[in-house]
Amino acid sequence: MPFSFDEPGRNQLPDSGWDGVFRWAHEDRALGKTRTVLSALEITLLPSHRGRGASSVVLRAMADYARRLGYRNLFAPVRPTAKHLEPFTPIGAYAHRVGADGLPSDPWLRVHVRAGGQIVKVAPTSMVIAGTIADWTQWTGITFNSSGQLTIPGALVPVHISMEQDHGVYVEPNIWVHHPLVSCPANSD
Repeated sequence: MPFSFDEPGRNQLPDSGWDGVFRWAHEDRALGKTRTVLSALEITLLPSHRGRGASSVVLRAMADYARRLGYRNLFAPVRPTAKHLEPFTPIGAYAHRVGADGLPSDPWLRVHVRAGGQIVKVAPTSMVIAGTIADWTQWTGITFNSSGQLTIPGALVPVHISMEQDHGVYVEPNIWVHHPLVSCPANSD
């Protein structure tokens, strides 16, 4: 998704990550602004294709396509694949955790960094999903009986459930990764 960046009022990526880049791209298109960078949105692999190097192939293809379109920078509001195993760990601490090799401990962040990406910042409110208790029950298959911060399988952080107000709110953090797109000669594989 193309958007304008590095201009007055837009010299920082949005804290609202995924949701924010959608708003910026829509606004830029409506106003006829020149879009200077590209944002990745999502790469999802079938479970049978995970752990076999396919994610780096898809990421490389996305960067190559952006380069062919003339973009010099690709940003991605990355949803770390193993964060759901630690829903109460603050995203900032998680984002900067590295292994003995100096690479991020999260598998998906590691793929991005190996591909030349640089972790820029945390997007603490990247995706906000709100709904009634009935909505959350339908979406998750879980029956909610109490209010509070409740963990949901696959969610990166707990969902705030309010039985009294009949709503649940999930505020998913992501991590902005910047991929500088250096020019490459054609057929340089």
